[in-house]
This record gives sequence, C-alpha cells and structure tokens, in this order.
Amino acid sequence: MLKIVNFKPREYQDNIAKTASGKSCLVVLPTGLGKTAIALIVAVDRLNKFPSSKVLFLAPTKPLAAQHLETFRKHISGLEEEYALFTGQLAAKKRKEIWKDARVIVSTPQTVANDLRNVRINLEEVSLLVEDEAHRCLKNYDYTFVVNVYKKEARNPLVLGLTASPGSDVATISQICKNLGAEAVEVRTRESADVMPYIKKLQTEVVKVEFPEKFREIREPLYRIYEKRIEELRNRGLLFRGQKATKKTLLVLQGKLIRAAQSGSKNFHILRGISLLAEILKLNYALELLETQTVTSLNNYVEGIIKDSEKTKVKAVKSLVKNVDFQLAALKIKKLREIETEHPKLQKLLELFKTANLGKKVLIFAQYRATVEQINKLLQQQKIKSAIFVGQRGERGLKQKEQQEILRRFSEGDINVLVATSI
Repeated sequence: MLKIVNFKPREYQDNIAKTASGKSCLVVLPTGLGKTAIALIVAVDRLNKFPSSKVLFLAPTKPLAAQHLETFRKHISGLEEEYALFTGQLAAKKRKEIWKDARVIVSTPQTVANDLRNVRINLEEVSLLVEDEAHRCLKNYDYTFVVNVYKKEARNPLVLGLTASPGSDVATISQICKNLGAEAVEVRTRESADVMPYIKKLQTEVVKVEFPEKFREIREPLYRIYEKRIEELRNRGLLFRGQKATKKTLLVLQGKLIRAAQSGSKNFHILRGISLLAEILKLNYALELLETQTVTSLNNYVEGIIKDSEKTKVKAVKSLVKNVDFQLAALKIKKLREIETEHPKLQKLLELFKTANLGKKVLIFAQYRATVEQINKLLQQQKIKSAIFVGQRGERGLKQKEQQEILRRFSEGDINVLVATSI
C-alpha cells in the first residue's frame, strides 16, 4: 500500500483531489499553490486502486519534468526505484526497456509522442495521465496527440490537466476540456474560501521615479521623427484619421503591406509605407528603451542602427540615421553613456535594497536581457549575491544544466537575488 509522506495536503488540495480521483478533470490553480501535490494525491490513489498500473506525468520542459519526478520520489513511500525520467537525452531503446518496469514515468510530451508513433510503448496499463501546463493541449500539440492515444489504449483511463493560465475566453477553456476528455473542472483563486487560510496577503507598492530632464531632451527629437512618420502614413491613406498608432496596430499594418508587396503590388504608397513603418518601429523600440530600460541598452541599440546603415542597402535604416533629429538624440545618448548616467529606476532599486533585509530572497524581473545584465552588474558591484536567470536562446542564454544549478544555489542560499526575464 503506497502512502504519502513528508507532506500534509491542504484542504483545497484534498477537495480538488477527491473530484480528480473519480473523473477526468481540469484543475485551474494559481502558480505556487501546489498543483503537483494534487497530482501526487491522485497518483497514489490510482496506483493503490490498480496495483499493476502506471502513472504517466507530462511536463513541457526537461527541468520541470525532473522537478516533478523529485517531488514524487520525496513524497511517495513504497515505490522503491520504480521511477523513470523520459527525455530525448535517454536513448529510445533504453526508454523501451525502462517503460516495462517503471510505475511512475515523468516525461516531456515530445518524447512520449515519439515513442507512441514508433510503437515503442503503449498506454494500456496507465491508470492516470497527468498533463502539466494543460493549456498547451490545443491544436496538434504533442499533449493532444498523447491524450488521444491514451483514451483509446488505456484499460482504466483517467486524465488530470493542471494549469495556472487556461485562457480568458470560454471557447478556449472548452476546447482544452474537450481535448483532455475532462468531465469536471476545478477552479481556485487566491480569494477562494478554502485557499485563503494558506496564503499570505500580497502587498503591492508602486514606486515612481522622476523622468530626468536629460532624458526628455533625448525623447523630444526621437518623438518628432516618430510623429512625422505617423502623419505621413495618415496622409498616404495607410492609417486612418483617429486610429491610434499602437504597436499592435503598426505591426498588423506592416504585415498587410508586406503581403501586398509580395503579391506583386508596385503601388508607391504601399512601398513607401513599408519603409516608413520600418523607421517607426525602430523609433518605437528606442523610445521604449529610453523610458523603461537602461541607457546602456539604448546606446547599444542606437549604435547598432548606425553600424547597420554603413553596410545595408535598406533605405529605412539609412534614412533614419541621416535624420538630424536622430543624430542629435544619438549624440546626447552617447554623452550620457560616457558620464555613466543611468535610468533613475536603477538607483531607486539600490536604495530599496539598502533599506530591505538582505537575508531574504529577492526576485527581480526585467523585460529585456540587456536590462537583466545591467541590474545584475549593479548589484554585484554592491557586493550583493545575485545571479542572472534567463532562457536558453541566443549567445548569452543559459543551458538547462546552468539554469538548474542557479536554482539550486538560490534554493540553498548561496545566492540571495535572482534577476530574471519572464523565463
């Protein structure tokens, strides 16, 4: 008889697990409130009910899969070594052998989908299929493929979908439920009666900083070019009068004009519009960096545009760099960089650290990697034990092993602060 150890389920986890043990279920629960614990309770119930069966737990990334497996190892008593972690790094032939004896298999969906397509495994003995990040169970994603095979092959099928963000519209949620074969939906928020006793009240404080005069002097010439280009779009009938020039609107318009040009249109207004939009979007990004990011990242971006203009044939880039207002802004940005003037929010961040208890762990989120790097550099100059946590893409990305090592050090207290993108 398997038992749960070193863990006492919360009331809402027990309540949800009771439903999920009897019906295929979609569970919607905010991040950090223990969705994996619910899967653990249901898994133990199914393995006890069907002693020769297996539990298959799917997670979208290898680090997440490894984390879930560790949770199961830590909190289930009686399973010995009947666990397996399936990823693409484990040879297909080896996976086929391990599958025979394992009772809890945690895997990425791609790996299981490939094994099913190549008839290396079957899901006949799986009494519970857990799909973490179940909002991915849409269209032809591997999650959907695996659950469809499972519903056909399993002798005692039960599906548990877990998500913190199922989407805001009823149609999307209904489609997820349909793909999962979910007969029930359990939703909790931080305000739910059985959740509130277990959470601390979040305190939110917005700290405003003054936008410096020297920054305004850079914004003005950039904005002048931006406004002139927007007005030309309107004059050419490409952007309606009264229509707001949001980034989304501009990107949609850009796509529309490019498709028209690719289909063979030689209309001068369309070709000019494509060039104008290329300038506008570069200016939009520069203004965003100026107002919300760091002078370092803005300077690097502007210098990149200037370098591109020397070797490219793209008229939009050359036109922008030749503009007197752009040259004025570039000069002012360079001067700020030379005297090491930075966005005032960075100084405010340091002030907050000086008044806070640095024994606590801190998460700092920033939109761009360049800003993450700048914040981390600033903290380390102040002898604060911080580290960067970003995704795998690009030259400065972190491999999964590096991500796991950083999280381990943060968990054990070697690092006090993580500076991260949305990863």
